[in-house]
Amino acid sequence: MALRLTILGGGGFRVPLVYRALLADRSPGRVTEVVLHDLDPARLDAIGHVLASQAAGVPDPPAVTTTTELDLALAGTDFVFSAIRVGGLSGRARDERIAFAEQVLGQETVGAGGICYGLRTVPVAVDIARRVAALAPNAWVINFTNPAGLVTEAMAEHLGGRVIGICDSPAGLGRRVARALGVEADRLWLDYAGLNHLGWLRGVRVDGADQLPRLLADAKAVESFEEGRLFGADWLRALGCVPNEYLHYYYFAREAIAAYSDGAPTRGEFLQRQQESFYTAVRGDPGSALAAWERARLEREATYMAGNRESAGAGDRESCDLDGGGYEKIALELMRAISRDERATLILNVRNGSTLSVLDPDAVVEVPCVVGASGARPVAVDPLPGHAAGLVCSVKAVDREVIAAASSGSRASALKAFALHPLIDSVSVAARLLERYLSEHPGLGYLRR
Repeated sequence: MALRLTILGGGGFRVPLVYRALLADRSPGRVTEVVLHDLDPARLDAIGHVLASQAAGVPDPPAVTTTTELDLALAGTDFVFSAIRVGGLSGRARDERIAFAEQVLGQETVGAGGICYGLRTVPVAVDIARRVAALAPNAWVINFTNPAGLVTEAMAEHLGGRVIGICDSPAGLGRRVARALGVEADRLWLDYAGLNHLGWLRGVRVDGADQLPRLLADAKAVESFEEGRLFGADWLRALGCVPNEYLHYYYFAREAIAAYSDGAPTRGEFLQRQQESFYTAVRGDPGSALAAWERARLEREATYMAGNRESAGAGDRESCDLDGGGYEKIALELMRAISRDERATLILNVRNGSTLSVLDPDAVVEVPCVVGASGARPVAVDPLPGHAAGLVCSVKAVDREVIAAASSGSRASALKAFALHPLIDSVSVAARLLERYLSEHPGLGYLRR
């Protein structure tokens, strides 16, 4: 059975990572048709040139078509990758600068920036979910769109278990821990739980034995991988676990803010300039599209969380971490497991059920899941420790206020989202942030009540 894949945000910079993974898949029942949807025809054209170069010389590559019509892209498809960016990178850059002006974090999935991005994105994502339900009711939606857990939860209200969120951070952490232990990654069972960009690795089991205590006791081994250098061996031993890299924004918030206080470009500003340069270069010389994309990709990966690593003295990223993140490989494995009913265990964003006792069944969590033809089923995990449970409940409450604001147009709910976030320490600051974001983003005009 051949499959059709629709990528929403098909003119996005990371789409060639997905196509590269599809080109490498020669197994029966693979994806044979890719439909790229985007609102910007010029970006679609540029990415189309990259994909054509990737496919050169590859026998029977997946056919690629492009469209700016959403209904046409969705009708009859088997899988939907949702990778949209509402407001573009200019929106992200403004979100970050407004937050830093108030001396709070503005990263697109953490703190004020994540809240504003969620308020812009949820109405669009919900509309997509409704249209998928109407036009491709048997399709599975794999959500890459950030903030991934929040957006997946909003879409699940209309798609139920047929929308699954993915992120490459837990898998990347697992690979790095495996290298530090000197063990093949596929031999590990990762006891990982939390929310997207807010999770903790509590155990690393090899043949049933937990190797995490041995790792944390070895300062040299801890300092050999990125999270160890980022958080420090003493803090990891105090926690008794390894946090997701994004928890650096919580545990070292002042240092993360200070990293951008000297006027250095924010991550959004850097990516905006880099990608504008890339798309302009491809328009001028389509034949160089693949080479230009690869140069930009390597620079993007090398500078990932650069401010955090600099503030922690963590040094440069390892060369083995520059291969493209790996989220596209997770997506391909997820599609295979569903379409072929081949059991796989992946860390995914799915409805909680009874997995984390501190949250209700409909809350989307990030935990190990067993995947097959019926979708992803979360695996039972140990309760979160108190420090983690408190943070998870606080951030989930913020997610819920964002969803409530997006569905009702309530400014009060939007204000609560900002004010309740653990990284925003003042209702007055929250109110100023909301007013600034409303003035900067016309798309938030729906917040009237």
